[in-house]
Amino acid sequence: MYSIPFLDIPPLASAGGTVRLPGSKSISNRVLLLAALSEGHTDVADLLDSDDTQVMLNALRQLGCQIEPQPDGALRVHGLGGQLPVRQAQLFLGNAGTAMRPLTAALALLASTHGAEFELSGVPRMHERPIGDLVDALRQLGCAVDCLGQEGYPPLKLGTGSPEALRLAEPIRVRGDVSSQFLTALLLALPLVAQQQAIVIDVVGELISRPYIEITLNLLARFGVQVQRDGWQRFTIPAGSRYRSPGRMPVEGDASSASYFIALGAIAPGAQGITIEGVGLASIQGDIRFIEAARLMGAEITGEANRLHIRRDAWPLKAIELDCNHIPDAAMTLAVMALYADGTTTLRNIASWRVKETDRIAAMANECRKLGATVEEGADFIRITPPTTWRAASIHTYDDHRVAMCFSLAAFNPASLPVRIEDPKCVGKTFPDYFETLFDVCSTPAQAIPVICIDGPTASGKGTLASQLAQRLGYHLLDSGALYRATALAAQDAGVSLDDEPALARLAAQLPLAFRDHQVFLGGRDITDPLRLESTGGMASRVSQHLAVRSALHALQQSFRRLPGLVADGRDMGTVIFPDAALKVFLTATAEQRAQRRHKQLISKGIAANIDSLLADLRERDLRDSSRTHAPLKPAEDALKLDNSELDIEQSVRTVMNWWQGKTAFSGN
Repeated sequence: MYSIPFLDIPPLASAGGTVRLPGSKSISNRVLLLAALSEGHTDVADLLDSDDTQVMLNALRQLGCQIEPQPDGALRVHGLGGQLPVRQAQLFLGNAGTAMRPLTAALALLASTHGAEFELSGVPRMHERPIGDLVDALRQLGCAVDCLGQEGYPPLKLGTGSPEALRLAEPIRVRGDVSSQFLTALLLALPLVAQQQAIVIDVVGELISRPYIEITLNLLARFGVQVQRDGWQRFTIPAGSRYRSPGRMPVEGDASSASYFIALGAIAPGAQGITIEGVGLASIQGDIRFIEAARLMGAEITGEANRLHIRRDAWPLKAIELDCNHIPDAAMTLAVMALYADGTTTLRNIASWRVKETDRIAAMANECRKLGATVEEGADFIRITPPTTWRAASIHTYDDHRVAMCFSLAAFNPASLPVRIEDPKCVGKTFPDYFETLFDVCSTPAQAIPVICIDGPTASGKGTLASQLAQRLGYHLLDSGALYRATALAAQDAGVSLDDEPALARLAAQLPLAFRDHQVFLGGRDITDPLRLESTGGMASRVSQHLAVRSALHALQQSFRRLPGLVADGRDMGTVIFPDAALKVFLTATAEQRAQRRHKQLISKGIAANIDSLLADLRERDLRDSSRTHAPLKPAEDALKLDNSELDIEQSVRTVMNWWQGKTAFSGN
C-alpha cells in the first residue's frame, strides 16, 4: 500500500493479465459478525484484509470473541452463541459503515437482554453519516439508544447497564430509501431475540440497494436462519431462529473491486485482455451486475462461476442512461468510464452516494470537471459529458477508497497526461494493494515512466537521498552500486580475479540478485551487510572500470524502470543508463566532509575506522572513477548540482522534491 501524500500515475497505454481479487468487504464483515454470534467456531477463508475488516475484528475481540489464525490462512472465529462475556465497552469503528450499522443493532439488542452498556464512535466523517432510521427502529423495539452528539448520528450509547424488556409483537418499521445497511443490520441482529416468536420487519418506502439485502439473506441462510420475504416490503424472522456455524465459510472476491478491472479491460488496448479470478457469474453479490452496464458501454465480457475475462470491443465506449439502484457502489466506476464515451452518460437513482464515505455525487462531479469533463449533478443523478480537451489533474480523494480507485483509470486518457491521486492509502479500506495490482497488469512505453537520477562520488549520501525520494514518491529504487558490489562479492566467492574482465562480465550477466524488504540476496544468501563494507566498495570501484561488466549490467539496470516510476542512484545513471531521465541530480560534498560522514557511519556500527585512511581512499576512488575511459564520473549536461556539505538529509530531500515538483504536470499543486 502506498502510504504517501500523493501517487503520480504516468500515462498508461495498454493492459493485460490476471488479477486475483481481495475478499468482498460486504461479505467479510457480515460473515465475521455472524460467526461471532453463532454457536461453535467458524473458519473464515479468503477474508478481506483491510481497514474495515480490521475495525470489525478489533471490535469483536473487545467484546470477548476469540479469533485465531489457522495454518491454511483461514481465521477461526469462536462464536459467542448470542452471549456477552463483556458487558461494557467503548468501540471505535473508524469510517466502517459495514461495522457501525450491524454492531449498533446487535449490541443494542444484546445490551437490552443482558443488561450491558456500549459506546460506539468513529472518525469525524462517520459522525456525519446518518443512522437515525436504524436508531428509530431499535427504539421501537424498546432498546435504549442515545445519540451522544447530533440526534440521528453517531457516536451512540447503547443500553443502560440493566436489562430492558423488548417489544417484539408488532412489526418493526424501518425506512429503506436512505441505506440498505439499516435493514441489513436488523436482519443480522433480530435472530438473537427470535427464540420465542417470529419477528416482522416492514420496510417504509422504496428499498434501495436490494442486491445487498440478497447478500444478507444468503449469508443468514448459510448460518441457519431462513428469513421469509414478502416482496421487498416485509421480512419475517421465524420463531426459534438461532445461529449455527457452517464450519468453514469462504469469502468471495469483491465484486465492487472487480468493477475497476472490468472497466480497465473495457478501456485499455491489449490483445491479452484482463482476467479476474475470485468472483464470477455465480456471485451472490449484486455488484456483479456491473457486467451488464459495462457490456452496454461496449465491453466484451465472458466468464464462468469464479472467473471473468474482459476485452475492449466498442471504441469509444457508448454513452448510456442507467438506473443504478442495483449497483450503487460499482456505479461510481461507470462515471469514469463515461469519460471515454461517445456522448453524455446519465447515472440515475444514486441518492445513496450522498451519505457514503463522502458525498460521492459531489466528489465525482468535482474531480471529473478537473479532467475537463462537463458535469451536471442533482439530488440523485450525475450526468457526464467527456472532455474535449483533457487536463492533467490532481485528484482529491476525500478519504474515499472508491474515488481513488476510480480515477486511477483516467491515466488512459488520449492526451497521454499523468494523473495524481492524493492520499492513495485510502484504498486500504477495501483493497490495500490496489495500485500494485493495477501496475502489474498495465503497460506504457519506457520513456513515459518517470526516472529521477541521483549521481555523485562515493560517500556523497546519494544512496540515502535516493532511498528517501523513492519512499516518498512510491517509486522503485535502483542502487546501481549494489550491482557492482554484488558482482565483486560474486567474483570473490567464485575465486575470479578482479582484473579478469571476461569472467567478471559472465558473472554480471547471470547475477542471481534479489531485493526484498530492504535486504539484498545473492544466490539466496543475505549480503546486505557485506555489501556495505569499505573493502567491498573498493572492489566494486575496480570492477566498474571494465566495459564488458558495465555492458552486462546495463540491461539489468534499465529493467528497474517500472510503473509508477524509478529513482536510480550511481555514477552514470544520468549520463549512460537513463539519459532521458526527467530529473538528473549530481550530488556532491567535499572529500573531507564525505570522509567525516563515512567515519561516523562506521563508528556507529562498531567498525574501527581511521579518518585519514578514509580520506585517502575516497580521493583515490574519486580519481579512478572520474578518469576511467568508459562512463567516467561526471555530471550530465542537464544535471542539477547539489552540494550537500552543509545540508542534512531532510534539507537535501526537500530540495530535490521541490525540483521534481517543478518538473511535473502538477507544479501548481
